Amino acid sequence: MKAIIVDDSNLARQELKHLLKSFSDIQIIGEAENAEIAESLIAEMKPDLLFLDIQMPDKDGFELLEMLDDVPEIIFTTAFNEYAMKAFDHNALDYLQKPIKEDRLAMAIEKASLKIRARENQEKKSQQLSLHNQVFVKDGEQCWFVTLADISVLEILGSYTRIYFKEQKPMIPRSLNYMESRLDPEVFFRANRQQIINLKFVERIEPWFSGTLKVYLIGGEEIEVSRRQSIKFREVMSF
Repeated sequence: MKAIIVDDSNLARQELKHLLKSFSDIQIIGEAENAEIAESLIAEMKPDLLFLDIQMPDKDGFELLEMLDDVPEIIFTTAFNEYAMKAFDHNALDYLQKPIKEDRLAMAIEKASLKIRARENQEKKSQQLSLHNQVFVKDGEQCWFVTLADISVLEILGSYTRIYFKEQKPMIPRSLNYMESRLDPEVFFRANRQQIINLKFVERIEPWFSGTLKVYLIGGEEIEVSRRQSIKFREVMSF
């Protein structure tokens, strides 16, 4: 998790950075002593998490949040306890009172980790294409609108991916890892380092060498599944 510390006290920032050394999943990417510096830093660095003091010169922590277009997850750090209700009105993950104790910091970071992972998973899911989505494919002078349900295989060739559908085999300048990130994992399966298959096209499966599998697809393609992926394939395709 990328984090920025905002506190007008240099000593407080140093103490918090010292405590955060115990948390390997936290990466401090910047610090600011006032709202103006923090606003620019947050816009540039786009942190996942903000450790935010409340009472600061000129503008306080709440005013800083009102200045932001995209607000990261917030853990307030303050010497005062009277702002707790207002902090949670600003959707704070936690409210830590100085001097900050390591066990309370650990609890706050765990909350942040769960929240950020859930958001990332949701964002990843929203980027995935469904089986009924159409995608635009261009290879040289030829163009197609292809329904994902019609694609049987995706195959890496250098820095390009070849797409198999309806006797067509165009190539696009995308990596297989990128394609895998956009496809529904319940339908498109990574058979090996070079190929992703559409499980809807599987016609039959045969045991192959050293515990691996060979998959025969509708249309005649034969795909050898790697040993590691053969284990996963059995799990995916079994009750």
